[in-house]
Amino acid sequence: MGFDQSEEKYGCQTRRATLCAHSLDFCGMIKGILIVNNHGKPRIVKFYEHVPDAEQQAVIRDIYTQVSKRPDTLCNFLEGTVRYWGDGVKLIYRHYATLYFVFAVDRQESDLGILDLIQVFVETLDKIFENVCELDLIFHSDKVHYALDEIVMGGMVLETNINEVLTAVNEMNRLDSVSSRRSLQSTMKK
Repeated sequence: MGFDQSEEKYGCQTRRATLCAHSLDFCGMIKGILIVNNHGKPRIVKFYEHVPDAEQQAVIRDIYTQVSKRPDTLCNFLEGTVRYWGDGVKLIYRHYATLYFVFAVDRQESDLGILDLIQVFVETLDKIFENVCELDLIFHSDKVHYALDEIVMGGMVLETNINEVLTAVNEMNRLDSVSSRRSLQSTMKK
């Protein structure tokens, strides 16, 4: 069975997608990603498994409560129950300065793999914003969501190479600036 170049480049994702299609029990999934500050205010929230709008705040509060109560001396994995998703949800998180980066995943997802993914996401944000802080997440949430969408889409990990993510984000920024200039020029002509 031969691979073309695109399959070679994305061979791991291709094989994983094939395995997931054949056995949904084997495939791990990210249910949601939250970035919450020390006071429980959500800064970035992305659900990959549906949560009704009426339940979202309760889910966020539930996750924040479970994670924030834990002392820093304990591990960054927490398995248990999350409102609406039920039993078997793992919360894998890192606490950086004033922010908790929390990934809610199912049992099949690798704990250490998700910890590495959080590190990749934070390092990517550090390079985009030159030492990311909470204000960057508030005022540039579009860029944060774009970077996150390059890494995770539909609850599946797409890219873990920081340079590839940065290339895509830089291209988006370039297209955005070209679009802004064109719209400014067309406004000035009127």
